[in-house]
Amino acid sequence: MDNDNQEIHESILDDTTGVPDLILLDEVSDNAILFNLQQRYYDNQIYTYIGNVVISVNPYQKLPIYTSETILNYRGKSLYELQPHIYAIADNAYRALRDRDEDQCVIISGESGSGKTEASKVVMQYIAAVSGKSKDVELVKEQLLQTNPLLEAFGNAKTHRNNNSSRFGKYMDIEFDFKGDPVGGVITNYLLEKSRVVSQADGERNFHIFYQLLVGASEQILDDLYLTDDIRDYNYINPYSVATEIDENDFTETLQAMEIVGFQSIEVKYVLQLLAAILHIGNLQLSEKEDESGNEFSEINLNRDLQIVSKLTNCKISQFQYAITQKLVETKYEQVTTSLTIAQARYARDALAKAIYSRLFSWIVDKVNESLTVKETATRKVMGVLDIYGFEIFQNNSFEQFIINYCNEKLQQIFIEMTLKLEQEEYVNEGMPWTHIDYFNNKIICDLIEKNNGILSMLDEECIRPGKVSDKTFLDKLNNRCSKHPHYQSKSMKEFSRDSTLDRESFRLVHYAGNVTYNVNGFIDKNNDNLHRNISQAMYTSGNPLLQFLFIEGNPKLASRKRPPTSGSQFKKSVAQLMVNLLAKTPNYIRCIKPNDKQIPEDFDISIVRHQIQYLGLLENVRVRRAGYAFRQTYAKILYRYKMLSMATWPRWEGDTKAGVQEMIESLPIEPNEYAYGKTKLFIRNPRTLFNMEEWRRMRLYDLATEIQAKFRGFYLRKWYLRLRRSQISISANWRCYRERASFLSVRFASIAVQRFCRGWKARKLYRKLKYEKQCTIAQGVIRRFYFGWKARKLARKLREEKRRNLAANVIRTFFFGWQIRKKYRKKFPSIAGPKVYRFLRQSLNYRFLKAVIDELPSESPIEKNWPSCGPMFEEISDQLREMHHVWRCARFRRRLSPEQREIYSEKLLASQLFNNKKEYYSQTVGVPFRGDYCGLGKHPLWKTITKGYDKDKEVHWADTVIKLHRANGKGVPRILAVTGAAIIILDSKTLSLKYRIPLHELATLLFSPHNDTVCVIQCRMDKTLPHLKKGDFLIQTHHVIELATKIVLVLKDLSISNDEPVVKIAKK
Repeated sequence: MDNDNQEIHESILDDTTGVPDLILLDEVSDNAILFNLQQRYYDNQIYTYIGNVVISVNPYQKLPIYTSETILNYRGKSLYELQPHIYAIADNAYRALRDRDEDQCVIISGESGSGKTEASKVVMQYIAAVSGKSKDVELVKEQLLQTNPLLEAFGNAKTHRNNNSSRFGKYMDIEFDFKGDPVGGVITNYLLEKSRVVSQADGERNFHIFYQLLVGASEQILDDLYLTDDIRDYNYINPYSVATEIDENDFTETLQAMEIVGFQSIEVKYVLQLLAAILHIGNLQLSEKEDESGNEFSEINLNRDLQIVSKLTNCKISQFQYAITQKLVETKYEQVTTSLTIAQARYARDALAKAIYSRLFSWIVDKVNESLTVKETATRKVMGVLDIYGFEIFQNNSFEQFIINYCNEKLQQIFIEMTLKLEQEEYVNEGMPWTHIDYFNNKIICDLIEKNNGILSMLDEECIRPGKVSDKTFLDKLNNRCSKHPHYQSKSMKEFSRDSTLDRESFRLVHYAGNVTYNVNGFIDKNNDNLHRNISQAMYTSGNPLLQFLFIEGNPKLASRKRPPTSGSQFKKSVAQLMVNLLAKTPNYIRCIKPNDKQIPEDFDISIVRHQIQYLGLLENVRVRRAGYAFRQTYAKILYRYKMLSMATWPRWEGDTKAGVQEMIESLPIEPNEYAYGKTKLFIRNPRTLFNMEEWRRMRLYDLATEIQAKFRGFYLRKWYLRLRRSQISISANWRCYRERASFLSVRFASIAVQRFCRGWKARKLYRKLKYEKQCTIAQGVIRRFYFGWKARKLARKLREEKRRNLAANVIRTFFFGWQIRKKYRKKFPSIAGPKVYRFLRQSLNYRFLKAVIDELPSESPIEKNWPSCGPMFEEISDQLREMHHVWRCARFRRRLSPEQREIYSEKLLASQLFNNKKEYYSQTVGVPFRGDYCGLGKHPLWKTITKGYDKDKEVHWADTVIKLHRANGKGVPRILAVTGAAIIILDSKTLSLKYRIPLHELATLLFSPHNDTVCVIQCRMDKTLPHLKKGDFLIQTHHVIELATKIVLVLKDLSISNDEPVVKIAKK
């Protein structure tokens, strides 16, 4: 075998629960599929193959199978080389796109809560991990990944089945360059559930973005949008729904995603205004009245919500009232305005809210596409990812379920066709004969829905025909034209007249996934989905540019009496375009299954899963894949895994791999009709044959293990014997060597002993002779020493006698001279000797004290407190010298300071005078230098614009980002506070827009607590006539609160502003 084949290390069949590929099931049935999925689910093996299709069962928990190490394991591996995983499908699609230049698509389907959105995230995560890492590519990948939280916020909602249910279909084309790096993308959305904007079922929520806005936005944003953080204040939000902390955090992520994707701040502002406008539109109150003729009409109550809607949409109140309560009908020759009843006005109000939200969602998708659009014109490769509704069968199925199931019928049709096509292509490429496969072709159902005489066409006919039109007339038309169709059932048909599951307002279609009964109530209105012309015109006249763009049809220059297309026809056209896109690419399928409705792990509800198996068509897919050969694998992998089953191929095969597989297969007891040889793969018809080969392999591995153990034991014992033999030889050789050496050493020792005794005798004889000669020499020296000592002692005695006599003569002479002097000065000595002695002693003590001070003089640091000690006699002069020395070294220290340093110490001195021993927090700031402008505000280009007209404000004495505390609830918002030469200025921390300007001559007091806090209260003079003082006191929190107060006092001194009371006050409690 070649080197490439040696790199194969493991197989899909290793260490698995159940079968990893449903094609390998012994029995092909729903029960067999169900039991296999259940086994693997409880073993946390949530992925299973059907050929190249991945079945994903939602585990409702985090599993350690999405790590970086897992991505590296699956990178570059073939589909069946490792255990089933979405990474394997994603890698297979990515390598086909990059290496073979084939456009790919990943089709993800399943019902709500089955994990479709998470599966699409996993695919995108894998593509981002294995593609290039350049700066531009990382930016594109970040933008692609950030589309998920953005579209989830606006398009997802909590339902009974899923806390994060996608309420729209999404198809994303990711574009790659020739290197396989993502360079852009395009997103297409399908069928947003806009009815959720105005109403939700019990226990469900509106779209996430509304809750994120109400609980996650800052107090300033809510005030600007006239909103509160109580979701019960809004009629369009289910009062029983609950906002969580996750919504609060997700709002920040949504804003960040919008910024990364490319939304401008003004565009984000317009989006938030429209969201707030929708909530306030839901609070509009309508009242019913009668005119003079007794005709009923409606009008909007003039309340606060109407004024807020007018401000947010920048639309006049009169125009808004006219749009909601009146209907404009244009004919060729005239315009007719009719008043709406209260029910019709409520419908128009809700229709407006739904239209604003759905068009806003489409605009966001277009904006994302604009950001992701590739600017270069080079040829690109595309990978599409489709995340769309699964088949829906509810207790009450309406128009939405009808078109969703129609889309799933089309996807099932293309799924079967593409599966058969890929099967046929593989057989042809491998040179295998292809036989026709019988399967259920749902084209007959698709034709029933979409053809010219189909249900959608008849629905459009009913919507446009004159006369009285209702859902009942539409059902009658269906019964007349479709009663003979084998997949259509109705109560009017004789064979179903006694069917209790059908009522007079419903019809039933036999889909591939099962029978679905549709209630026709609402089909006409939902298909029309018309918005009154005067509503579009009123929205176009709005001063909000985004709202004008969303209702561009309201432009009088573009006015048209042409009827807009119906919802059904638009969706049919979108599905047709989607099918064209999918057919142009190589498909890869991910079928998602929800194990239970409780959304809890380790719970496998058999009835729920069985239902999904049926409508996903898994059994049909397995039958199509098993119609020919159930298993196929390349010769290299087959030979590597099963080479031990033949003695001819074990332990290695040196020839062609196909020949090796033939040699191995023919040596096994397998019927010839159970396998076939392709060009590069071996085809096995029955899964039992594969399982038999696995069993033979297991038994052969056991035999090989036994043989290896026997060989190893023999090798080990022989090695032990040889080591023992070598030891015995070594011991014998060493013993003989030891014996001969001992004999030699004994003879050698005897000869050395004789020689030693002989040399000892000669040495002792010589020693005695040398010792005698030495004793004679020593005797001579002793005699000479004693003689010279005697002479020296005799001379010393003589010299000592002479010295004693000289000393005695000197003593006598000294006493004599002293007697003479005392006799001469005896009269004068008592009167002057005392003062002289005292003065001499005092000078001596002073000298000693000053000398000690000089020797122990402390350093020149002004803060040095040490001083030489002294006795009580010099305490006073020591204190004076200490004070003089301190004054001298302080003056010397000041002379060395620069003007800037002197200013800093002056500020610190003032801070000490204001706060020392008065506020606990002051001690923490003593060693921290004052910086003044902490945020570089004076150098910001907008500062000159802000201070235009105030020359003294251009000089920034202090500026920093502070927390402005709300006096009512204590919540804080970040603001920039600046102390200039004339005022205290408060700015928005993000936009630097001016919030407040407080002139310093209007400042009353700065209040502080004595505790270890950083809060300051700025009190202004109580003059309500001044607009900037109407706000009242300001509560500010900053870690530089000491510096803030010091700077303000210094500026007040420079301005010569004096107060009757001190500016800085510190409370006693």
